[in-house]
Amino acid sequence: MSFSLNRNLYALYLIKVAKWMNLIMPVIVLFYRSNGLTMQDIFTLQAIYSVTLMVFEIPTGYFADTSGRRTSMLAGSVLGFAGFLIYCTSTGFWQFVVAETILGIGMSLISGADSAMLYDSLVSAGASGKYTRFEGRITSIGNFAEALAGILGGILAAISLRTPFFFQAGIAFLAIPAALILQEPPVHGNIRKPGLRDITSIVIRVLHGDRKLFWNTIFSAVTGVSTLTMAWLAQPFFIQAGLRVTLFGVVWAVLNLSVGLAAMYAWRIESKLGPRRTVILFTLFLLLGYFGMALFGTITGFILLLIFYLARGLATPTLRNYINIIASSDTRATVLSVRNFIIRGLFAVMGPFYGFVTDRFGLSTALLLGGMIFGVLSSISLFFFLRYKTYR
Repeated sequence: MSFSLNRNLYALYLIKVAKWMNLIMPVIVLFYRSNGLTMQDIFTLQAIYSVTLMVFEIPTGYFADTSGRRTSMLAGSVLGFAGFLIYCTSTGFWQFVVAETILGIGMSLISGADSAMLYDSLVSAGASGKYTRFEGRITSIGNFAEALAGILGGILAAISLRTPFFFQAGIAFLAIPAALILQEPPVHGNIRKPGLRDITSIVIRVLHGDRKLFWNTIFSAVTGVSTLTMAWLAQPFFIQAGLRVTLFGVVWAVLNLSVGLAAMYAWRIESKLGPRRTVILFTLFLLLGYFGMALFGTITGFILLLIFYLARGLATPTLRNYINIIASSDTRATVLSVRNFIIRGLFAVMGPFYGFVTDRFGLSTALLLGGMIFGVLSSISLFFFLRYKTYR
């Protein structure tokens, strides 16, 4: 069977929809609280999910590089479906831990492998220069799906806060047939001998042996953890602002539409501004979101949250492209997994801390601390990111 770029693109689009059409996210905090969890419990649960991703992220990325991205994504899709099935009948913290652990392993099998599959598919078709455009398109499809899910999830939650989980399991199932129709692109890199020594050598190269790859990965990870943290602080902000539950899904939809639109046109913005101005721009907007939401009133806070999500849409495909440019085909999924490993490691430490601060001292204090921590980490990593020109 001859290789088909369009076949892989359509499959990746469907997998993205199955991953990101998240019906439960608009009301997840309300669902957890209805089952007796505090904000600290919620962040601890997400920290457990992040630790699971940390533990499996690099091994599964390496598995994708050595055993095939299609195989890895198929296994991840099956586990994703299983995780949501468990959620459908779970009612307590430890049951949620089991579900999140399975979902974390499933996500780690897809994370990194999907971007590597896209990049190598484009290389095989002689279109690697269009990666940011297609990554932005896939990102925007995911966020448009999440925007639609925001509205649908809110409607389903009106039946019960558990109803969205049943529908979510059905959506997660769609990734399985999509993964089955993927084709491994005929890209030939170095033939690797699978083993612990090989995977260790790749990780050492990323974290120690290659300055460009190191600072590229660190800056991308710091940016990623800032957007992940905000995703879990946004709903407490809705609650603090007195937003009606029926509007949670609508606001969540608007935010994700903004991410999708920004991601779709990220390649145009970057081509006009250039890499240096682009990364400085979205870093400043992300910082503005944290500090602005902490210091200003409700209307201004929502406007700044919208700007934050626009910056997130610009950052996601742009930073993934920079990693793909400097990583070799035979290590690409592993390198992307190292980046995700760092994101989840940082969140596993910071998440419960932000939950504790929110419960004890209020959301504004948590946002201020989040902005200060991100400001320090992003300033250092951005300096070296630009100094070593890690975007080429």
